Amino acid sequence: MITKAHLQRLGREHGTPLFVVDHDALRRNYREFRRHLPRVQAYFAVKANALPEIVRTFFLEGASFDVASMPEFNIVYANVAGMPPKERQDWIWDKIIYANPNKPVETLQELNQYKPLVTFDNAEELLKIRDHAPQAGVVLRVRVTNTGAMVELSSKFGAAPGEAVDLILLAQKLGLTCEGLSFHVGSQTTNFNNYVEALALCSNIFKEAADRGYRKMNLMDIGGGFPARYDESVKPFRELAKVINNELERLFPKDIQILAEPGRFLVANAGYTVSKVIGKAVRDGKPSYYIDDGVYHTYSGVIFDHCKYPVRAFRKGPTKLSAVYGPTCDALDVVSMAENLPELNRDDLVYSENIGAYSHASSTYFNGFPPAKVVHVNT
Repeated sequence: MITKAHLQRLGREHGTPLFVVDHDALRRNYREFRRHLPRVQAYFAVKANALPEIVRTFFLEGASFDVASMPEFNIVYANVAGMPPKERQDWIWDKIIYANPNKPVETLQELNQYKPLVTFDNAEELLKIRDHAPQAGVVLRVRVTNTGAMVELSSKFGAAPGEAVDLILLAQKLGLTCEGLSFHVGSQTTNFNNYVEALALCSNIFKEAADRGYRKMNLMDIGGGFPARYDESVKPFRELAKVINNELERLFPKDIQILAEPGRFLVANAGYTVSKVIGKAVRDGKPSYYIDDGVYHTYSGVIFDHCKYPVRAFRKGPTKLSAVYGPTCDALDVVSMAENLPELNRDDLVYSENIGAYSHASSTYFNGFPPAKVVHVNT
């Protein structure tokens, strides 16, 4: 964990807004995931934070990767481009899943040379894959319960369970091999029962497929949703892992490969932001501070990810309930309306922790303000 003094020093040294990535935290998180889920191959969800340096650290740790666009694929591919062709191809097949169920034709055409593993959740996508990426292996994404997730995904993705085996058999009819199933219980899922229900559902689909003559599936992708400990209300990961391990042992034979796509869990607590107070006012009796980072930038998760990132001061003193605004000329750019802060002065620094996931990744250049500068520590 980076100390307050270290963060403040980095802010003064590099200027603000600043996004700081602690690679020791990345390694700790990956190792914790593997320790508690030893049967599960961890595919880092690159969309959570696609900085090449982060991908490189996970690559060196032995991670696999979940990508959802060609730019993400290419960030990962850069780490293996120099491998001998056969070794590189084997690595791509074993270590990358293209887990976006709907892909442009141009993407499929570019992917085909790599003989990738890709997901689908509808018949139209299978026809596209047959025509433009026939060398791909396919994985069916199934719609599952997202109850209690911070970000719900089931309304947009996943085949209805009742049509799952029909789609698997259609893939076979089209000359494709359905390697297995995948699901996603929703991002930042604290309702562990979502995994229990999803695994039972997929086990039944495996059995129905076998009963109807299809026995080629050997892969179960349990997706993401593993919660980061933003606060003490989130149960320790080991408790969720125990639930998942019990269900995997009960429902899936040892010859079924288990994958997962952790994103937030691996990067959330590895990211910090340091900002500067650029203006102050009193609005409706409340101290109000304007900082040089906001919801169009590192605090984008406030909007896109339904997340809260407490703003903290380096300065000490009695606190008052205060508002914090971003730098843009848009009233939407509100970081928080309720932060307990001491009285701050212009040019004072503030910071937020646990902001490594879905934050800098979705920063924009709106209103002419660029994303925060990135500094990597403990690389």
